Amino acid sequence: MSCDKCNEKYLLENSFGIIYFISEFQELRDKTIILLKELNIENQNKNGLVSIITQDTKSFFSENLNKIQTYFNQKEMNDIKIYISNNETEFDFQSALSAKPMQLYINLFKDKDFFDILNTESLTSHFQAIIDIKKNKIFGYETLIRGVKDDGSLIYPNILFDASRRNDMNFKLDKLCRESSLKTAAAKKISKYIFINFLPTSIYDPEFCLNTTVKWANQLDFDPSKIVFEVVETEKIEDQEHLKNILQFYRDKGFKIALDDVGEGYSNLNMLIELRPDIIKIDRKIITDISSNTLKQSVYKALYTIAKEHGITVLAEGVETLEELETVKSLGVDLVQGYYFAKPTAEPIRKINKDILFS
Repeated sequence: MSCDKCNEKYLLENSFGIIYFISEFQELRDKTIILLKELNIENQNKNGLVSIITQDTKSFFSENLNKIQTYFNQKEMNDIKIYISNNETEFDFQSALSAKPMQLYINLFKDKDFFDILNTESLTSHFQAIIDIKKNKIFGYETLIRGVKDDGSLIYPNILFDASRRNDMNFKLDKLCRESSLKTAAAKKISKYIFINFLPTSIYDPEFCLNTTVKWANQLDFDPSKIVFEVVETEKIEDQEHLKNILQFYRDKGFKIALDDVGEGYSNLNMLIELRPDIIKIDRKIITDISSNTLKQSVYKALYTIAKEHGITVLAEGVETLEELETVKSLGVDLVQGYYFAKPTAEPIRKINKDILFS
């Protein structure tokens, strides 16, 4: 598998181009021809391959953006593929493989900030402290990605990944996030544990897709045992064997593994034990108001008991109040994280006020 997909830039140039419209459906090819005629744009239809010549490929889409969106529905814009050639070479099999959905070209304008960040790799990380409750000191930091716009303002991860899913870019964004987390942590001279999120569904082949992450970890002189790769998965993981292969790849390189949102996305306790993470992060939905909710206390206690029976470290995330902290301490906990201690910051805090631990 080549790395072209990860290295590709997603942008349109103000330059000459031949735009090919490709679809396996005759009715969509016919519909494309009708639209081009309505736009007074001369087209060629050779063996079912519709094409136009334009002096400015970017202007073609920007000037006709609304008309295209009105004329085609979203499914049609995904079924019609576009390939742009900036020279006059013949359209061939490789051209067809490189074609992308028309919807993507529409989104280059609708999601402009996202693509600008992706193309320039303008990402940074903020850091939220994770506390070792027994030693009363900072254990490490979760790295939380931020996109940096041209004007210096930030885009938060939920917005970035919403755009990423719309454009099938999770594979590239997730890779850049992992690398940015390492680079930013190195720039901040962090020597404690670093928790880095990753999406298993964005990884095709661990040996191939994760090699640059390993390269940066080695190049930046990180101790692998101090890097914790945290499985973040909002979509159901259907291929558990694939996930196990990814986690085993990380383990073989000396990294640690954490499962996020345990009790929510990982309610299957058999799966939890089968994956054998080093750390589980109990979902903040369980932690919120746990001091007054006996059902949440029971769920938490069960997760803690199972984890400790198998030598797994327990982290309570989303701790925001003294009452929540005191409850998880009474039920049993190793690590804690949340706004009660510190919010994510661009500059990692180096010390926690111990008074908040002993209130």
